[in-house]
Amino acid sequence: MSTIDVQMPTLDKIRTLYKRSGSPVPFDFTKVRRTIVRACEGLEGCSPSDLELNLSGYLQDGLSSGELMRTLIQVAVEKTSVEQPNWQFVAARLLLAECYKEAGRNRGYVSINGYGEFYPLIVKLEEMGRYGGYIRATYSRDEIDELGMYIQPKRDLLFNYVGLKQLMDRYVIKGQGQEILELPQELFMGVAMHLAMNESDRLTRAKQFYDVLCKLEATVATPTLSNARKPFHQLSSCFIDMPQDDLVSIYETDKAFARVSKFGGGMGIYVGKIRARGSAIRNHKGASGGVIPWVKNYNNTAVSCNQLGVRSGAVAIYLDVWHKDIHDFLQLRTNNGDERLKAHDIFPGVCIPDEFMRRVESRDMWYLFCPYEVEREMGFRLEDSWGDEFEKRYQACIDHSRLDRVEVPAIDIMKRIMQSAFETGTPFIFFRDTANRLNPNKHAGMIYCSNLCTEIMQNMSPLRLTEESSDDGTIVVRYEPGDFVVCNLSSLNIGRCHSREQIERIVSAQIRSMDNVIDLNFYPVKQAEITNRKYRAIGLGVSGYHQYLAQRGIVWESEEHLHHIDELFEWINYFAIKASMELAKEKGPYPLFEGSDWHTGDYFDHRNYRSREGGPDWDWLRREVQEHGIRNAYLFAIAPTSSTSLIAGSTAGIDPVFSRFFLEEKKNGVIPQTAPNLNEQTFWYYKEAHTIDQIWSIRACAVRQRHIDQSQSFNLYITPDIHVRDFLNLYVQAWKNVLKTVYYVRSQSVEVEDCVACSS
Repeated sequence: MSTIDVQMPTLDKIRTLYKRSGSPVPFDFTKVRRTIVRACEGLEGCSPSDLELNLSGYLQDGLSSGELMRTLIQVAVEKTSVEQPNWQFVAARLLLAECYKEAGRNRGYVSINGYGEFYPLIVKLEEMGRYGGYIRATYSRDEIDELGMYIQPKRDLLFNYVGLKQLMDRYVIKGQGQEILELPQELFMGVAMHLAMNESDRLTRAKQFYDVLCKLEATVATPTLSNARKPFHQLSSCFIDMPQDDLVSIYETDKAFARVSKFGGGMGIYVGKIRARGSAIRNHKGASGGVIPWVKNYNNTAVSCNQLGVRSGAVAIYLDVWHKDIHDFLQLRTNNGDERLKAHDIFPGVCIPDEFMRRVESRDMWYLFCPYEVEREMGFRLEDSWGDEFEKRYQACIDHSRLDRVEVPAIDIMKRIMQSAFETGTPFIFFRDTANRLNPNKHAGMIYCSNLCTEIMQNMSPLRLTEESSDDGTIVVRYEPGDFVVCNLSSLNIGRCHSREQIERIVSAQIRSMDNVIDLNFYPVKQAEITNRKYRAIGLGVSGYHQYLAQRGIVWESEEHLHHIDELFEWINYFAIKASMELAKEKGPYPLFEGSDWHTGDYFDHRNYRSREGGPDWDWLRREVQEHGIRNAYLFAIAPTSSTSLIAGSTAGIDPVFSRFFLEEKKNGVIPQTAPNLNEQTFWYYKEAHTIDQIWSIRACAVRQRHIDQSQSFNLYITPDIHVRDFLNLYVQAWKNVLKTVYYVRSQSVEVEDCVACSS
């Protein structure tokens, strides 16, 4: 007896199906069977009869057509396993068919499911206030029609279930009732059109950007994917600001954070200039409440100014390890201590100089100071220096007998950092000397901290404000902008890359599109626009890193891994610099190019970049950069990509997989997920994160860091039984291997919240 024959008695009991309009129709299982057969077509290990057999137990008389499809999709999802990973693509095709039907109905199509004419759709969405009028103001009807004809619906079949659901739930344009109005390929084309608007050959560029997006060869940052083509097109992921030690400046930063959060951006804030608790205010001793009350204020802004009600604002707050308030700062998210000193919604980060790590190793004493008192007694700001200059100033502070300080063993501070990291996953770590030593734009400023995901590091300086009253009785407020850091992100999906030629094509498109973001962005804060145009900083990242290794049979804990990625990332960086140099030829270099490490050639010397047989032609590129300049002051930064890598069906950022196979509980049921392209060949190369010796991950991060001018969202994975000595050694090795940052410490016993804003 066949599988289908076994089901028939159950199916015979189903007489009536209710259409979405509510009207009953006779149930016809042959239509369902055709849908199942189409969904399984060409997918190895996915038999239509198997799905029918599993479905039969869920069917009952009187189901609506929507309930029937949701049940069918869920049954296909739940069949996904290590042995049969292709069922997630069956589920994606079923979901896609349902989305096509809904979109057709919502657009008023009579006989078309899904994609129709592109131009009328744009007009409709524009009239609804969902699409920006600037698209039709830039592109003619004929141009939009041509781009509409270029759309490739078949590329929707590249999505797995989780990726498609993520895209449809969070990124496509919907109506007021959350009804689907836009489909995946229209989303990608809309984003591509936005990013190509200022190009002289905008149709060619729009097609180029569309191709890398819809083939899932690259992803753009969450704000770009979500907001490009819309009326309020805030396209940047993260921003970084630093208040001065005065009330107005502190609240100006808070105001900027509120604006950034409103439009979906994350924030990094450096508070190291604010005086410590107990310091004087206007010569009143003990008047200062220190850093913590202001951190709590930023915490309240994060909660209050949510991102269109979707999620709370997100902010990382950074403080120097020598600041007097560091003890309280390290307790901000822990579950013990005074609750009045807590700020559970911010992400703390600690700025650590080399001298601190040396004293941790040697078990020497460490001294905590107030930055305000340092300036008053010493005549300089301790936080405004790094490297040898910082160490001279720091020792001068120690030697100054009248300067108040707190003396504590350096290892005790390190223990506090480790305790908080073990319990909460934070603080993030920023090695400030390494970051500034390798800053290609140190001629124009310095780096004080990183961002919400620890991959961005660019020059920073505070805003300055003055108020004047004019003769007519009005008050004029003048702002002298500082360097308000902005990061514009896109990630190369190396899990889908098969040749250097392909990587060069994709990277070239990414560099151009990210550079266009700078000129086509809606800036919630004006000084962000000024800084962005001054540096034209971008962040090329990668996703699919572990997938790339597994597909090539490369063991994570191996010298082969280190050698292979050294070569790979050198080529990626070469292509990125070359693309930015070609843009500089076409559009001019960034305004501060002269005097930079790019201009002097120090950038290439610091990384020992020389032409060699079989490698990139660095000597040629160095000459070209010195002659023509480079378009972008900062180029390379690896973000977490936790959200967009799901869409691309790749592993997140540079992380190893958390698990080869896991179950994610959602309100509609359980969603099994597998590592990308999991099969008999890749299975053993997908070693799970918490089973990997973290020293190998640190070494790999160090190899990559040589080729990355900014930093990487690099996580440490630990188990609850890790020895304190071994935990400490991970931080020491991260410092000695010249890492710039450490993101989360991910313990198996602690859940941490990924940054969605920086997903790229």
